[in-house]
Amino acid sequence: MQKLSILGGGESGVGAAVLAKQQGYVVFVSDKSSIKPKYKAVLDKHQIPWEEQTHTEEKIFSASTIVKSPGIPDDVPLLVKAKQKGISVISEIEFAFPFTKSILIGITGSNGKTTVTNMIYHILKNAGLSVSMAGNIGDSFAYQVATRPKEIYVLELSSFQLDGIVNFRPHIAIITSITPDHLDRYNYVFDNYVNSKFNITKNQTETDYLIYNADEKSITDWLTNHSIKAQKLPMSSHSPPNVNTIRKENNSIEININNKKFSMSLENLNVQGEHNAKNAMASTAAARLLKIRKDTIRESMESFQGVEHRLEKVQ
Repeated sequence: MQKLSILGGGESGVGAAVLAKQQGYVVFVSDKSSIKPKYKAVLDKHQIPWEEQTHTEEKIFSASTIVKSPGIPDDVPLLVKAKQKGISVISEIEFAFPFTKSILIGITGSNGKTTVTNMIYHILKNAGLSVSMAGNIGDSFAYQVATRPKEIYVLELSSFQLDGIVNFRPHIAIITSITPDHLDRYNYVFDNYVNSKFNITKNQTETDYLIYNADEKSITDWLTNHSIKAQKLPMSSHSPPNVNTIRKENNSIEININNKKFSMSLENLNVQGEHNAKNAMASTAAARLLKIRKDTIRESMESFQGVEHRLEKVQ
């Protein structure tokens, strides 16, 4: 039987442990800190051995693969030693990927990714589809694959989660923005952070799509210097009309994907602001790629209430 070690007994690690146990792995969870009682209860329910406030190297290194929680840097001595021993180190997102055939929509970015994730979920749910959010939102992707499978997953993905992918491949990838953030994890080199974000598209094929903010130089510069296989769908507040563009024209969104056009006024959106116009552009484009009815998209965007603790109306 395959052995899997998991570093971190939080949402991500426990979700991976439950899925691994379901798939027949011998699983061991190790956390250098304390594990919350609610997660201990889940591990005990599934008869998964765990330890806290220590790392027992002998047990951890007995596995051929380690799944690490996103908050653990790649350069901690334990992981360096594991890699030297030939042990694969991956993220929970990567581990869960082979165990689902669902359509995956992946959203990353320094800003906007939470709102776009919620917007897309709202549209697809209103369309009556079998859909759930995961990644940085709610129950982990792995836990949902194990316990509540859906036909579509909308995944909010941080650079830390994308660092640990090997084969993960979303059908639709969205990059909302890339501005300097978390640079302490990337040796204070902005290009390293940008490269991490673009891992979201590295395994995409010609049948997949990358929606990206074409008004941001860090994104367009990367795409100028690198080739990708996915079909590129730039979104911009300044671009001229063209095939395969997502653009803002006056106060409306204009989408043209393979000569199939869609337009929507921004005036009736509950969430306002230039940044939310971009968020709406990305979300409606993703919905159109999944062939959601135009009326459903418009009605959903008009009823979307925004994300708590983001920009809100004050009465």
